[in-house]
Amino acid sequence: MYSVAYRLAGNHSDAEDVVQESLLRVKRGLVNYTPGSLQGWLARIVTNVFLDETRRRKRRPQAALPDDPDRVIAGGPGADEELAMRSLPDHLQSALAGLQDEFRVAVILCDVAGMSYSEIADQTGVPVGTVRSRVHRGRMKLREVLT
Repeated sequence: MYSVAYRLAGNHSDAEDVVQESLLRVKRGLVNYTPGSLQGWLARIVTNVFLDETRRRKRRPQAALPDDPDRVIAGGPGADEELAMRSLPDHLQSALAGLQDEFRVAVILCDVAGMSYSEIADQTGVPVGTVRSRVHRGRMKLREVLT
């Protein structure tokens, strides 16, 4: 869940927030869960939480608080963040972050999470043809940025 959330959000703190909200939704929805692809169900919840959060932020932009060096606690990155950072180089992660949401979701679920087109279509609620188109266009935009 964290890996998908990190790839979608692009940073550690937002990914943690997405995973936390996703786990709350998993707890509430576990009663209605029908046995099947648990990984797909969890990926869909993470994706939906990310998209909901993105929409919410567009409606209510927030100003960042000023940095206060006296209140910052120094610490190293967590194991999850280390693994996520080692998996994809920084230039690729920033290129992914530059994609539009629908392309980023499709590319990450396909190429990072390893889901099939039909699983992605089920998770995102769009037709398989649209998923193929979004993955293709997302990859083309990544190729343009990276070359």
